[in-house]
Amino acid sequence: QVQLVESGGGLVQPGGSLRLSCAASGLTFSNYFMNWYRQAPGKERELVAGIGLVGWQKTYADAVKGRFTISRDNAKNTMALQMNVLKPEDTAVYYCNARGNKNDYWGRGTQVTVSS
Repeated sequence: QVQLVESGGGLVQPGGSLRLSCAASGLTFSNYFMNWYRQAPGKERELVAGIGLVGWQKTYADAVKGRFTISRDNAKNTMALQMNVLKPEDTAVYYCNARGNKNDYWGRGTQVTVSS
């Protein structure tokens, strides 16, 4: 059974930092492109960042470029999202996504709230 479990969300003040983690099990992690998505209230889910199979290829949404950094550790089956200089508009539920040739898996999400 595939499981993706996010952690690290919480309440942070504007300008602060958080580090999200995604722990994967039940799949061959290195065979999956990994992504972070987010969904704010009343909005559609959007791609925040993605990382290739071995971690060299990375992509970011324009809204987070220069502030967020995605990484993965294939030996530990984990992915992370370092989020710096957080803004109120970053408030959302953040989801871990594993995308393979035939399968697409999602975590349950972790809430990030940026507010003073």
